[in-house]
Amino acid sequence: MTGRRGERPPAPEPLPAPVVDAHTHLDACGAKTPRDVAVLLDRANAAGVDRVITVADDLEAARWAAEAATWDDRVFAAVALHPTRTTGFGEHERAVLAELAGHPRVVAIGETGLDYYWDHASPEDQRAAFRWHVGLAKDTGKPLMIHDREAHEDVLRVLDEEGAPAEVVFHCFSGDLDFARRCVERGFTLSFAGPATFRNAHALREAARWTPEERLLVETDAPFLTPHPYRGHPNEPYCANYTLRDLATLREVDLAELASAITRNAERIFGLRDAAQH
Repeated sequence: MTGRRGERPPAPEPLPAPVVDAHTHLDACGAKTPRDVAVLLDRANAAGVDRVITVADDLEAARWAAEAATWDDRVFAAVALHPTRTTGFGEHERAVLAELAGHPRVVAIGETGLDYYWDHASPEDQRAAFRWHVGLAKDTGKPLMIHDREAHEDVLRVLDEEGAPAEVVFHCFSGDLDFARRCVERGFTLSFAGPATFRNAHALREAARWTPEERLLVETDAPFLTPHPYRGHPNEPYCANYTLRDLATLREVDLAELASAITRNAERIFGLRDAAQH
């Protein structure tokens, strides 16, 4: 039994080594105040998820994320305008995001990219905004956090044409083995969320099994995409525990070693140790 769908998944056994949730949305999980954030992070810490990157998808969320990262030492932020919100993307949005991107606890530019599943913004508007975000990542020296939904070829094309930043992370990687290989060949990192645990996601699980350890991250994308066997339930950062356990089994590796490797990756890619000094 996995409980009623409106219930949070049960607290898992703590991980043998801590791991970073590389992409979550604390505001969408219901957090508004410093106390709310602390409650979510306390629950995550009890499961072995010791730090999170909370990610913005619009200007209000970007301001909130940058502020929330100053409330709790366990929280870092990423700022951008989600591709589905790029209609009318102009000088005001660019100015706000550029200012927020300079905050020391904002450790990535994201999530940005292309989304051809929804029709909330035209492909042309999305591509123009994506190109600007690529430039912002390079100007700030911060990693680019990619949202790629049904847009694999165009995402790679834009990155190739613009020249990718030093670090690119494909959030909630959704490609197959061939696409994973093409990304890793370019030096990109793949971050796996709940869908990589879904038993019918054969092509995605093949990619997750293959991805080199040094190019691997784990995330929740909470409150969305809760991992197996709690698909459809509310997601939170502590559920990265479930995804990591499933990845360790899939890859036939030691759980503690995988957690430690992913933590090292997150610290290196996002500069978490330096950002923690602020």
